[in-house]
Amino acid sequence: MPDTKVYLLDGGSLVIDGFHVFWNRGPAGEVRFPTYSVLVEHRDGRYLFDTGYDFAHVQRVLPFEKPIQTPEQTIPGALAKLGLKPSDINDVINSHSPFAHCGGNRPCPTACTICHAKELEAAAAPQPFEHLGYSDLTFQPALAKQKQNPPPPDPALDIYTPKFQTVTGDIELAKGLWLFETPGHTAGHYSLMVELAGRRPMLFTADACYSKKNLDMMTISSFHLDPAESVRSLHRLKALAEKHDAELFYSHDMESWQGYVKAPGFYS
Repeated sequence: MPDTKVYLLDGGSLVIDGFHVFWNRGPAGEVRFPTYSVLVEHRDGRYLFDTGYDFAHVQRVLPFEKPIQTPEQTIPGALAKLGLKPSDINDVINSHSPFAHCGGNRPCPTACTICHAKELEAAAAPQPFEHLGYSDLTFQPALAKQKQNPPPPDPALDIYTPKFQTVTGDIELAKGLWLFETPGHTAGHYSLMVELAGRRPMLFTADACYSKKNLDMMTISSFHLDPAESVRSLHRLKALAEKHDAELFYSHDMESWQGYVKAPGFYS
C-alpha cells in the first residue's frame, strides 16, 4: 500500500429532530442523516475511523431514531465490497464513544482500538444527559460493570475489541494521519485529517460539526457536554481547514453526503 487511499463506508442512516441538529435554531421536524466510516489504507496498515452504529442495539435502545441499515452497510458488509474482512483492519480509531460511532467495533476483535483517554472515563460514568449516547458498550464490556444506571443488558457483551490505546492531545498517528482535539460534544472528541498525494487534505469533523450549515451558522447540535467548548471547536475546525488548505467532510450532512465518493470508489 505505497500511496494512501481513503474509502468512505456507507453505514446507513438515523433520524433526529431539527432542533437537535441545530440547537435552539431548528427548524423542527425529522432530519434523516447519514452515518459512515472512514477506511484509510496507509503504508503502515489499515485504519478505520469510526464504525457507525449497531442496528440491533439502536432498535433495542433508541428505536425512535428510526435506523435504516442493510447488511451491506454494516462494517463486515462494507469491507466485503473491497474484498476485505474485519480481520484486515489494524486499528480502529473512535472519534468518540457514543453508539453511532463505535457500534461497528465489535466485528473487529483483532484490531487495536484508539481513542482519547477521556472517552473511556466518560463511557464508564457519563453525565445523566449522555446516558443514551454512551449506551452501546460492546466495544469494552468491562465498562458496563462500572457504569451507573446501565442500559438494558446486551446479549453480545462478550464480543469486543480487547486491545486499547488511549491518547491525548493532537497527535500524528502515522505519516500524514492526524488526530486533532475538538472537545465539547464529548469530553475527548477527536477529528481526523488525512494528507494525500493527489488532492487537498481531508478533514473529517466527526460530531464536532454535523453539517456545513452548522459551521456556516456557528450552531452546535443539542447533544453536547460543554456548549461553549463545542463552539470553540467549530472555530478550531474552520481554522485548521484554512491552515492546511483541507477540505471539510461532515459527519451527518445528507446534502454533502450525496456528493461524496463512496466505496468502492476512493480518494488518493
